[in-house]
Amino acid sequence: MRLYLLAMLLCCPMAFAAPDNTGVLHEERSLYTRILVHQHNDLRCLKFTLIRSDSNQSCLDLAQPKRLVFTYAKMTLTALLFNPTPERILIVGLGGGTLPMALGELLPNAIIDTVEIDPAVIRVATEYFGYQTNSQNRIFTEDARVFGKRARIRGEQYDLIILDAFNGDYIPEHLMTVEFLSEMRALLTRQGTLVANTFSSSNLYHHESNSYREVFGKFLNYRRRDTGNRVILIPQAQLPEAQRTLPTKRQLTTQAAALQGPLQPYDVAIDKLAREVFATYNAKPDWNLRKKPLSDQYSPANLLRSR
Repeated sequence: MRLYLLAMLLCCPMAFAAPDNTGVLHEERSLYTRILVHQHNDLRCLKFTLIRSDSNQSCLDLAQPKRLVFTYAKMTLTALLFNPTPERILIVGLGGGTLPMALGELLPNAIIDTVEIDPAVIRVATEYFGYQTNSQNRIFTEDARVFGKRARIRGEQYDLIILDAFNGDYIPEHLMTVEFLSEMRALLTRQGTLVANTFSSSNLYHHESNSYREVFGKFLNYRRRDTGNRVILIPQAQLPEAQRTLPTKRQLTTQAAALQGPLQPYDVAIDKLAREVFATYNAKPDWNLRKKPLSDQYSPANLLRSR
């Protein structure tokens, strides 16, 4: 009997409902990762704990549900400085659904396609983080590589692509390669912007940066001291580097002023972020340009991440 109970505990998803809503609210082992929903006071967080124990993927402030808790999410919305009204948006990686929900509210006329490989993540985001879909805010349960290839065959194009897929350790290896980035670039409109959430430390940083550089040429390498994340911004990413034009400082300031009111409920100080983004315009690469780009044949991401 004891062996039977032990087997049940090991193989079956577990859900815990804490009476005071503090502690572990839900835990399960999906096909891809171990999913944990933890709450402390008004802060409810989603963790993928395959390897690391501190890997918060998304957090919801129950007292201020619209507030973006993570700095990187606020940094991601600087993409709206370059195109404030994207009509079609692709997001790779759902997490708790923070970005598609925020963008759906900010841009009610936009079509938002989110790709998430793990159906358990979709279910948890819906049950614990208020994620909802409709005819314009859609979810696709499949691998992003498969989605990208099929979308290209269908002739799909997007004004904004956000890469935000994590598996509990880092970005899945096949979503970091030159081939994948090229597939994403092919899905952009001529004025489309690509945004990627990555980390700003480890030896992988050099290889990853050179992967983006090989596909897109120069990009805006947006880093802040208050987060270990960095956000890669590439306006007009579908165009050759020589044909791209960036907004002037005055244009960025004007656009930030127009976005300030709509973004206030999300706790995004877009005027400050605009100044920081402008400061990256002429920044020199802070990585080793001789490191090999990642490819489908060379992608030892997990080994490089640990160094």
